[in-house]
Amino acid sequence: MRFGVDEAGKGPVLGSMFAAAVVAEPQGLPADVDDSKAVPADRRPGLAREIREAAASVAVSEVPVDRIDDPESDMNSLTVAAQADALDAVAGGGSEDVAMAGQDDGCTIPDPLAGTVDAGDTDAERFGRRVADRVEAAVDLTAKHAADETDPLVGAASVVAKQAREDHVADLAAEYGSVGSGYPSDPATREFLRGYVEREGGLPACARASWQTSTDVVAAVEQTGLEGFGGRE
Repeated sequence: MRFGVDEAGKGPVLGSMFAAAVVAEPQGLPADVDDSKAVPADRRPGLAREIREAAASVAVSEVPVDRIDDPESDMNSLTVAAQADALDAVAGGGSEDVAMAGQDDGCTIPDPLAGTVDAGDTDAERFGRRVADRVEAAVDLTAKHAADETDPLVGAASVVAKQAREDHVADLAAEYGSVGSGYPSDPATREFLRGYVEREGGLPACARASWQTSTDVVAAVEQTGLEGFGGRE
């Protein structure tokens, strides 16, 4: 019984980031568990459900837009906090702010619990220390780069986190209409942002205002408005 931890949604201009922790016996996971980027989109929802069913415990931590935009924080620190919160929940620390599943199936989770987190920093050892320092439960933690590609439990956490992010984007689409993937490189996302700013005069609440994409869209709309005003004169 080991844990794996990973996050999804660091780069988008829209919506929250999510981190997931999965505790399971590696051999009990679905055979096609992999880094979420290597799992076909139409397979991810079913695979995420199967991982939850196979796991002794799963936790998902969300970092909303207001925390991402907080000038007193940064993405490395937020990634550390998100991974630590999810890990603490499955390892016995628990949190009212972390969504839990599968912890009541009668499995005994080792103490201390050992496992791997996907390093969200150029210095994997430093990232691992920072996560471990935030976890109240007893854990034996290793941080590795690209662990979602080599460790099945980190891969499982990657899939769960990615699906949580996809579900979140679907909720945004239900509220706002088509928002695309939420990533800056997605033309549909940029079109949504521009259209919203043109109609409403500002960014939607789901946008990361501190992202350069948001700044660029607002500036472009303002410039267009100024040019139009000048043309009418």
